[in-house]
Amino acid sequence: MTKITGDHLARSAYVYVRQSSIDQLLHNPESRRRQYALTTRACALGWDNAIVIDDDLGRSGGGTARPGFERLLAAICSGDAGAVFALEASRLARNGRDWHTLLEFCALVGSLIIDEDGVYDPRLVNDRLLLGMKGTFSELELSTLRQRSQEALRLKAARGDLHTTVAIGYRRSADDRLEQDPDLRIREVLSLVFRKFREISSVRQLVLCLRQEGIDLPTAVHGPQGRTVRWGPPRYHAVHRLLTNPVYAGAYVFGRTISRTRVEGGRKVITHGVARRRAPAYRKTARGAYPCGKTRRGCLRNRQSAQPRHRLDHLTRRA
Repeated sequence: MTKITGDHLARSAYVYVRQSSIDQLLHNPESRRRQYALTTRACALGWDNAIVIDDDLGRSGGGTARPGFERLLAAICSGDAGAVFALEASRLARNGRDWHTLLEFCALVGSLIIDEDGVYDPRLVNDRLLLGMKGTFSELELSTLRQRSQEALRLKAARGDLHTTVAIGYRRSADDRLEQDPDLRIREVLSLVFRKFREISSVRQLVLCLRQEGIDLPTAVHGPQGRTVRWGPPRYHAVHRLLTNPVYAGAYVFGRTISRTRVEGGRKVITHGVARRRAPAYRKTARGAYPCGKTRRGCLRNRQSAQPRHRLDHLTRRA
């Protein structure tokens, strides 16, 4: 006996399309084609109207806000959705909250869930059990992949080989190491900045001095053509980051910033790049990791001079 009835066919079929990241959008178009092809399957099963929801392309299904998924839930609750088509369970949700909310709403209004493997009716006990297991495996898969990748990143950082970004004045070599940029203009202007700061000992005054002398500073810009250098007037935060970056003292530092997670409106919100509250919380410091033209002592002196006064007093008390 088929699970697809006239009542299901009288309503619309909703095809949910999602890929987790921008990288997947750029380098994995075949998965996207397979998901859009579900509209053809919906027509073959008897639906006259197939609506595609692809608002969540490039969004993770791990609990963050997804406008496309919210739109899908609204269509189910209104009774417009006769069936939800997805390539697999992981396309619909990667966390238990979203997955079981979807199952509960589909069971209440009598909507089907259809993937590449079969047709499921959440109102049936066996189908509900199977769908619950699919969602659990999907969530477990994401947790396992995340745990493995984080451990791999930690071990790579412990060796001093993890380079998420490359500071201006350096470039990535063929063997994935950092080397000084051969551009003489970049090296000379960086040396000028550090030399002027030793004379002035004030980031704000240094910025004003550089602007008065009409000296532009280089900035790394990442785009479709890769990493390029853009020259522009000096800005306070850019100069401050330059002076306090340990890479210019030949040091590899990992763990200066962390990611914080909070819940807003029932959804997970992740803020990346949050500075640690205590300076000694660096996880790894490998001295002599990078070639440089500065001394470690000079870098520390710059870092202390660039700190606000109340932080200098705190550092003095701790010493």
